[in-house]
Amino acid sequence: MLVIPAIDLKDGQCVRLKQGRMEDDTVFSNEPIKMAERWINSGASRLHIVDLNGAFAGKPVNASVIQQITTAYPNIPIQVGGGIRDMDTIKAYLDIGVKYVIIGTKAVEEPDFIAEICKTFPGHIIVGLDAKNGKVATDGWSKISEHSVIDMAKKFAQDGVEAIIYTDISRDGMMQGLNVDSTVELARAISIPVIAAGGVTTIDDIKALCKVADQGISGAITGRAIYEGTLDFTEAQKLADDFNS
Repeated sequence: MLVIPAIDLKDGQCVRLKQGRMEDDTVFSNEPIKMAERWINSGASRLHIVDLNGAFAGKPVNASVIQQITTAYPNIPIQVGGGIRDMDTIKAYLDIGVKYVIIGTKAVEEPDFIAEICKTFPGHIIVGLDAKNGKVATDGWSKISEHSVIDMAKKFAQDGVEAIIYTDISRDGMMQGLNVDSTVELARAISIPVIAAGGVTTIDDIKALCKVADQGISGAITGRAIYEGTLDFTEAQKLADDFNS
């Protein structure tokens, strides 16, 4: 199981939001490339990067910063989300060295788009499903839909996506712990890996995920916890590595 550090970009800075609110951000670094270096040197074997401005604008805003990171660390798989809504954007990201693109809002609003891009870019598509009380949220979490997370995930699994990133937005950035039960429920319902996100706070969350990883959970994304120090990233990844072995 992978522990994946999150680098959330807003106006070229590394920040974290509380429950997706752009006005409720904490700036952790003005140098995202050095932040990427920090986590890679601490043992990260994948990075999760979100263009927060892009998520709200519907198109990439921090792509130049992302390209600097992919150029500096070409051997580290990087997954990118935020404002990816068309074929040209996907191709542009893959061309600059991004390994996986994460489709969120577009996947919910136009589900057939996922089948199309999985055929065009096989092996590179991840769908991010952000949910509250089992319903999918879109548009940077500003809207709650009537779509069931599990039903949508089943469809995308059939379309050929590589994984589902599942975020419980009621917990994201709130340091309240991971919603393990709902993550396991989703993982059991589909045939592709689930990457857990939203609420990873302490080493206990990683331990809890390791215990259920065989249910189909391949990783955990962590942000605020590793920046504020409630979770030691190196310790977390070592725990996951020991579990893997």
